[in-house]
Amino acid sequence: MTLPYHTEPRTWDVLVAGGGTAGAIAGIAAARAGARVLVVEAQGSLGGTGTNAWVTPLMRNVSAGRNLNRGLTDELKARLHARGDGATDPGGNDNWFNPEGMKFVLEEMLLESGGEVLYHTHVVQPLVEVGRITALVVHNKGGLQALHAGVFIDSTGDADVAVGADVPFHAGDEEGIHQAMSLRFTLAGVDTGRLCAFLNAHGQGQTGPSFLHFWMVWGKKSTLEPLFREAVDSGVLLERDGDYFQGFSVPGRPGEISFNCPRIRADLNDGADPWHLSAAQTDGRAAIDRLTAFCRRYLKGCESAYIGTVAPMVGVRETRRIVGEYTLTLEDILDCRRFEDSICRNHYPVDIHSVKAGAHLLHEREGKAPYFAPDAYHEIPYRSIVPQGITNLLVPGRSASSTFEAQSAIRVQQNCHTMGEAAGIAAAWSAREHGGRVRCVDVAALQAEMRRLGGNV
Repeated sequence: MTLPYHTEPRTWDVLVAGGGTAGAIAGIAAARAGARVLVVEAQGSLGGTGTNAWVTPLMRNVSAGRNLNRGLTDELKARLHARGDGATDPGGNDNWFNPEGMKFVLEEMLLESGGEVLYHTHVVQPLVEVGRITALVVHNKGGLQALHAGVFIDSTGDADVAVGADVPFHAGDEEGIHQAMSLRFTLAGVDTGRLCAFLNAHGQGQTGPSFLHFWMVWGKKSTLEPLFREAVDSGVLLERDGDYFQGFSVPGRPGEISFNCPRIRADLNDGADPWHLSAAQTDGRAAIDRLTAFCRRYLKGCESAYIGTVAPMVGVRETRRIVGEYTLTLEDILDCRRFEDSICRNHYPVDIHSVKAGAHLLHEREGKAPYFAPDAYHEIPYRSIVPQGITNLLVPGRSASSTFEAQSAIRVQQNCHTMGEAAGIAAAWSAREHGGRVRCVDVAALQAEMRRLGGNV
């Protein structure tokens, strides 16, 4: 099929498809490496999961108490802190942030670096000639357009470009079932002082009203479980509303709590299926109404709370994963495997939000494997973001080449930042020195450059 598109007369060294968690950082890194960069983004802001899906705070990724993700992640945090949209709690956790502030910071970083962004633009398909992408067909208010570049970075989160270029991929577990999706929201008008006192009285110890974190999962010995059981029995909640419940305070937004829930209905688990995504919005909003009623009735300090924000983007944990030059496995993680071409270090646990009947959250934080030592970590190789079959494409982020179990450990935002930073530098070098061939990058030199820029590889 030939699509009726027109060709944009300009061309770029690096085209980033998706300005989300990995893509925004990839665009910044590529631009700073001297490339002419265009980031194509479907929403009206950068940041993806962290901004438009409202996934806050960043999950900690530490070894021996030290952050493993540095480089551009450090700069992002510093800029957020400087504008009052980031914070460090009394325990030294510097991962608290305001998603709305992050939109501004990422955009400033990209534009200051000389990169360009094209918002409200959707990927349609790549144009491929003999194993090489020549252009990306996109759609926006200008109709269908072909955007040409030397190297492409697929940061769509769902490997849309890679799949369109016939890169092999896997999706879901051995049965094709994906992790649960969520539609995050906030409650505003919360008396956080009273809520803090209430949580402390109910055995969920807090460091203070500025850094609240509370949770409930059925059968996990949460002290809030009796309140959830009463709410289900009284018809305020459905049973599944207690499958996962978690709330956090937000820097720069006093009196507001961000919720890592509700979970979307179990049969709606494929974030690459447009019907599932659409139904997730309606299912999520109905659940948000129930959870709001619960908080007002059962949590002191929330009596006058109201819905402040509903994320415009569904929170998707896993869809397609490319088959790359190397596939990271659960064994690699548990054995703390090192790689000569490492671009990222991880110590975040295996974190599977299963939708299967009778299954609950699998969050492995203890065991006998080397990975459970406090100073442990494993590495992610460059080959895991290099897809099979295409010469000028990189796929950093949650679609990197990994098994279902391994992906659940590496998918968190800070790892996506680091993979994106590596991809951006590598793409810029490939475009300038290797005719776009990403396999020709000197990974030892890439590692040295990342370290020079403050990275930890």
